[in-house]
Amino acid sequence: MEIKWRAFPLHPDTPEEGLSLEELYAGLNLDPRQVITRQKRVAGELSLPLGDRTKTYNSRLATELGKWAESKGKGDEFHNAVFRAYYADGINIAKTDKLVGLVTAVGLSGKEAMEILKTRAFRKAVDSDWDLAGQLGISSIPTFVLDDWPVVGAQSYEVLEKFLLDHMVKRR
Repeated sequence: MEIKWRAFPLHPDTPEEGLSLEELYAGLNLDPRQVITRQKRVAGELSLPLGDRTKTYNSRLATELGKWAESKGKGDEFHNAVFRAYYADGINIAKTDKLVGLVTAVGLSGKEAMEILKTRAFRKAVDSDWDLAGQLGISSIPTFVLDDWPVVGAQSYEVLEKFLLDHMVKRR
C-alpha cells in the first residue's frame, strides 16, 4: 500500500501573521480552551507532541513546499517537520524564513525552496488536491481515504488497522 499526502485548505483565508484561536473560533460557538484540552488529550493518547498553541497560521505555502519535497523524495520528512513546528513548537509556518529552515533541516536546498516559493511552481498541484477534497466531501483533517471510503479525525492504531484490514490491505 502506498500512502499519498494530499493538501487540504485548512482555513485558507488566514493572514500571514495568523489568527488567535479566539478569532478562529469566533461565531462557531466553540471555546478555544476546550478545543485545545481535547486536542491535548487525543495527542497524549496517540503519543503525539502538542504544545501550547495560541494561534493558527496559513499553511498554503507549506503545502506547496510539501509537494516539492515529495518530488525530491523527502515528503514524509518535510511534512513531519512542519507538523512538529506548527503543533508542538507554535512556529508560524506561513513565514518563508521558517519554511526554508524546515526545508534545510530535512536535507533539501534552501535556495531551491526559495525559488519554488517565488515562482509558486507547485500552486496547481495544491489546487488540484483542494479540488479533490471538495469532490470527496472532505471537510476536516486528518482524513484517510481508501477506495473512496474515509476515516475522519485522529484515530487510534486499532481503528486504522481495522479500517485497512476491512479493505483487504494485507499485513506485512
